[in-house]
Amino acid sequence: MTLPSFVSQLGWVLLDFVWQGALVGCATAVLLLALRNARAESRYVVACSGLLLCLLWPACALVLRLGGDADGASAALPLGQLLIGGAAQADSWLDTVQRKLSWMVGAWACCAAALALRMVLGLMWIDRAARREAGNAQWQARLDTLARGFGIDRAVRLRIVDGLASPVTAGWLKPVVLVPAALVSGMPPQLLEALLAHELAHVRRGDYLVNLVQSVIETLLFYHPAVWWISHRIRVEREHIADDLAARQIGEPRRLALALSELEKLQFANNKLAMAANGGDLMQRIKRLVRPTPDMQALNWKAAIPVLGLAATLLVGCAQTPVADSADAVTTPPLAQFSSCAKPMYPAETLAKRLQGTVTLQFKVEADGSVQDSKVMKSSGDASLDEAARVAIAKCTFTPATVNGKPKAAWAPVQYVWSVD
Repeated sequence: MTLPSFVSQLGWVLLDFVWQGALVGCATAVLLLALRNARAESRYVVACSGLLLCLLWPACALVLRLGGDADGASAALPLGQLLIGGAAQADSWLDTVQRKLSWMVGAWACCAAALALRMVLGLMWIDRAARREAGNAQWQARLDTLARGFGIDRAVRLRIVDGLASPVTAGWLKPVVLVPAALVSGMPPQLLEALLAHELAHVRRGDYLVNLVQSVIETLLFYHPAVWWISHRIRVEREHIADDLAARQIGEPRRLALALSELEKLQFANNKLAMAANGGDLMQRIKRLVRPTPDMQALNWKAAIPVLGLAATLLVGCAQTPVADSADAVTTPPLAQFSSCAKPMYPAETLAKRLQGTVTLQFKVEADGSVQDSKVMKSSGDASLDEAARVAIAKCTFTPATVNGKPKAAWAPVQYVWSVD
C-alpha cells in the first residue's frame, strides 16, 4: 500500500462519514426523543452508543478499503447520484473530488493534530497540578469519608489549585480531585462537600476514561456537527447521573442544588478535558434536584419534525441510490482489447530487483472505446510498476460499455500481474 493510495482511501472514508454521521446523529436524536421521560442512564447509553458508532463505522470502512473490498469511487457518498442527478454527473463530480483528496486529507490532519495537541497540553497541565499543588488535610479527610460512602476502595487525592475555574476530577487508576482555592475559602463547607460528592460520583463510575474517549473521537471527527452534538448530550446526561448519585449519597438533593446555584453565581467556565461539577446546563440540573419527579414531558412536534424529516430523507436516499434505474443500467461492462496495444514493459530498475506484484487499475472508457482517464486503485507494492501498467494499458482500445445496446462511458477495472519468469 503506497502513501498516495492510503491518502485516497482515507479521504473517501472521511467524505463518506458526512452522510454516515448525519444518519447516526438523526437516529440518536430520534431515540433520545423517545426516551425523554426515561432515566438519565438510558439516554446516556444511547448517546454513548451513537458516538461509538461514529468512530467504528468509518474505521471499519477504512479497513475494508485498505483490504481491497471496496473501490475508491463506487462506495463514496451513496447519496451522490440521487443529489447530483445521474451516474454521468456523479462520475464527473467524483473525478473532481479525487483530484482534491490529498489537500482535503492534509487539512483534516492539520486540524486533528492541533486539537490533539490542545488535548495533550490540557492533560499535562492537570497531571502537573495533581503532582505539584498542595493538599488540605481537613478536606482530604472529608473526601476520604465520602469516598468510603461511595464504596470507592482506591485512594482519591485532593489538591487545592489557584486560578482553577471549578472542581475537576482527573485520573482513572489514581484519581485526583482538583478544587479551586476560591471555593475552599469562599464557599460554605457543607456546600463544597456536596460538590465533592458530585466529583466522587464521577470517580465511582469511571467517567474520566469515557471522557477521554470522547475527546479522541471529537479530535478525529471534528468536522461533523453530529459528533459534537452527541458528545454534548453524553456530557449532559453524565452530569445528571452524577448529580443523582451524589444527592442520594449525601441525602440532601437541595444542598447540592444550592451548591450548584452558588457555583453558577461565580460564573465559572466549563472545562471539557476532565470531569467538572459545572458541566451541562446548571439551571436544568438545579431544577432536577429540587423537583426530582417532574411531570411527563410532552412530545414537542415542532422540534421533532425536522429531525424525523432529515432521518427519513437519508434513509430513503440510502435505500434508493444503490438500485440503478433500468434506463441507466450498464448491461455490458467495458472490456480491454489487449491485442490492440503493447504489453507493459518492466522498468529496468525493478526488473533488476526482481520485484513482482498485482496492480488494480481503473480506466474511464468513452463510448468510442478510447480511454479518457485512469487511476491506480490498489498498488502492486512498487510505484514504478503501477505507473508502467497504467500508461501502457491506457493506450489500449476498449470495447465500450453498453446500455440497452447503446455505447456508454463507464469505468473499467483492470488487474495486471507483474511476474519475473
